Parts: sequence; C-alpha cells; structure tokens
Amino acid sequence: MTRTPADTETTDDQGGAVLEGPGTRQEDREDKARADHRTRITVLVALGANLVIAVAKTIGGLLAGSPALLSEAAHSVADSMNEVFLLAALRRSRRPADSRHPFGYGKERFFWSLLAAVGIFVMGGCFSFYQAFHALTTGSEESYDGYVVGIAVLGVALLSEGASLLRALHQVRRQGGIGGLRDPALRTVVAEDGTAVLGVTLAIAGMALHMVTGQVIWEASASFAIGALLVYVAYWLGRDAREQLIGVAADAEPSRKIRSLLAAQPEIDSVEALLTMQLGLDSTLVAARVDLVPGLDSEEVEEVAVRIKRSIAHVVPEADQIFLDVTDKAGQGERTGESPAATGERGGA
Repeated sequence: MTRTPADTETTDDQGGAVLEGPGTRQEDREDKARADHRTRITVLVALGANLVIAVAKTIGGLLAGSPALLSEAAHSVADSMNEVFLLAALRRSRRPADSRHPFGYGKERFFWSLLAAVGIFVMGGCFSFYQAFHALTTGSEESYDGYVVGIAVLGVALLSEGASLLRALHQVRRQGGIGGLRDPALRTVVAEDGTAVLGVTLAIAGMALHMVTGQVIWEASASFAIGALLVYVAYWLGRDAREQLIGVAADAEPSRKIRSLLAAQPEIDSVEALLTMQLGLDSTLVAARVDLVPGLDSEEVEEVAVRIKRSIAHVVPEADQIFLDVTDKAGQGERTGESPAATGERGGA
C-alpha cells in the first residue's frame, strides 16, 4: 500500500494497522472548538440573566426588607461572579502546551470551577444563613411594604432562570446527555441555574407565607433552606473539582479498552501496570509497563511501541499523552531502555 505524506497509520480495535486520513484530528479539534463555543454562549446567557436579576432582587429586597429576597440577591451576585470564572476557564484551558506546562492547561477548567464552588458557598450560602438569623433575632415590627413588588421580581427571576436552565439542559442533550456534564463549566451552569430555580421558588413561598400568617419564621426558614441548598451544591461542585485537580484516573471504559488492546498484542507477554490520569476535559495521560516476548531486537521493540501507541490513540482519542515502559523477560529491557519507544512520545505517535 502506498502512503501519502499526509496519511498517518492507526489501528482498529484489535490492534491491526489501518490508515487514518489527515482530516480526522483536525475534525476533532473543530468539534471541541464548537462545543466550547456553545458552552461559552450558555455561560454568557446565564451571566446576563444573573446580572439583571441580581440588581432587581437587591432593589426589591431593600424596599421590602425581605431576608429571603436578599438571600436570593446574594445568590444571583455569587452566580454572576462564578460565570466570570467559568469564562476564564474556557479561555485559559485551551492554551497550547509549552515548556513550563508540557501537559497543557486543561486543569485550568477544574481550578476555576473550584473557585466558582467557593463563591457559591461564601457569597450565597453564608449570606443566606446570616439573613435567616437576622430575621429571627431582630424582632422588628412587621411591615409588608414592597412585598408584592418583591414577589413580582421573584416571578420574573423564575422565568429568566428557567429559560437559562433550559438553554443549559439543551446543550447537555446535544453533547450526549449525562456525558455532557463531564465539562465542569457546563456542569456548574446547570447546577447554578437548577439551584436558582429552586431557590426562587423557596423565596416566593417564604414571602407569601410570611404575608399570610404574619410569622417571620416562614421567611427565615426559606433563607435557611436556600443557604443549605447552596452549601450542598458548593460541596458537590468543589468535591469534583478537587478530585480532578489532585489527579483522577480515566473512566473505567477507556481504561478497559486500553488494557484489552495491550493484552491483544502478540508481542506483549504481560501488562504489568496501567496508569491513567485525566489532564483536562478531553486530554488523558496513559502510562503502561509491559513485558515483551523474548527475541525482539531494539529496532523491533521501537516499532512495536510506536504501533501500540498509535493504536491506543485511535481507540481512545482523548489519550494524547502516551508513555510505554517496555522490557522483556530475556533481559532486553536494559538494551532498549533508552529508546524513544521506552520513554514515550506526545500525541501517541
């Protein structure tokens, strides 16, 4: 078979050699860029909605003196700042690798998502708890001036937050359903908008019951519930971001495919170790230690290693950092240990 310079050799799922056209990698990059563009639009929609709602809630909360409405205002302010963090994550995580960061900047996405979780906890949850305690301890004279306006503001906020949530859920569906929530930026927007819809509903219920019964306990309870909800969401988002920053293994299915592919190679006697780590949303490091069958010379070992790494990159496209530590039971490991095949190459080449 004659190969053109633009063609690259890959393999099928069983490790057999095939040719992959030059456009495949480029198409993958374009798909990722389009997904990022859609996520950026979703974040901008959420940011615009939260900014307008935050101003309206703050004015309505001050006029009504409503702790539940002020809690929701703090919630919207926190969400607005978090959307700025997410926009920074989208921009910075796609920077190319350099000498200081040879594995790229993919983990920026998780770092900024962690900051967003901290913002939800501090600005949203803690302020909501403060408003609830303040409402219960002040014992001020009851006044419902501005409550009708406040409930109307929350009604508009409910529609706006609901529209933003529908936009985020639509993108999740376009990106493969639950699998679309792998993107921490999109996951954070969905969590924020879902929490906002539930929080606004709680605030409306608390204000309405306060007006009907004359008991501030209802509104204070709504603020407590909003605070607890925000703290839980912040914990959930922060836990996921923490695991990614520390270094979490690839999902079970890609790891299974890689191990099966290695075990199917006739030149591999055994797979001693397989280590994976997610470097970003669509970037995974793969490191494998394998024993080769006896009788291979150094040139054959290098050819085998290059072919295996291309096979892995083809079967698991997100595996763009692949390293093999190859030895054999006849002692050829010392002879081949310094070859490029033993030390690995970027991009599965």
